Amino acid sequence: MDKNKKIIGIDPGTVVMGYAVIEVLGKNDLEIHSIGVVRLNKYPDAYTKLKVIYEKITFLVDTYEPDEMAIEAPFFGKNVQSMLKLGRAQGVAIAAGMMHGMNVQEYAPRKIKQSITGNGNASKEQISAMLKHMLKIDAMPKYFDATDALGVAVCHHLQLQSPLPIGGNKAKNWKAFLAANPDRLKKK
Repeated sequence: MDKNKKIIGIDPGTVVMGYAVIEVLGKNDLEIHSIGVVRLNKYPDAYTKLKVIYEKITFLVDTYEPDEMAIEAPFFGKNVQSMLKLGRAQGVAIAAGMMHGMNVQEYAPRKIKQSITGNGNASKEQISAMLKHMLKIDAMPKYFDATDALGVAVCHHLQLQSPLPIGGNKAKNWKAFLAANPDRLKKK
């Protein structure tokens, strides 16, 4: 790694949005520059909330100058209206990052949990405890939304360290995988 990399992690929400900005100083040396939440329930309507999300992310990007953004993908729920609102919040956050020239990577909640704890079904408390241990933090934030955002940023860092591809570069089947990776085929 030729320079330190800053990553902003976002846990999108329409009531509370979590954020964290970390800097990668070395392979296993991470520094937290900012972590917190934006409480959106005090705003009168959905459009004002979206504006505030955009403004806060713009402020964080202008202040900390992260290189990349990692964002938690919405989980699938039964309430369609809630999913639509969460999707809008996520879209505005992604747009804010992209408007500032950042690459944005989305991670499923299960992937984040797996990356941090080794268990895709880990609880928020387990993730918080593992992050506290990994990053040697004295006290974790009050809101799990902030911890979740930190988890997204750390997950992104860990994925960048992995030799496996991120995102859409996965083979569709074994034949395609072997065609793209002939050196991985063991011959007897």
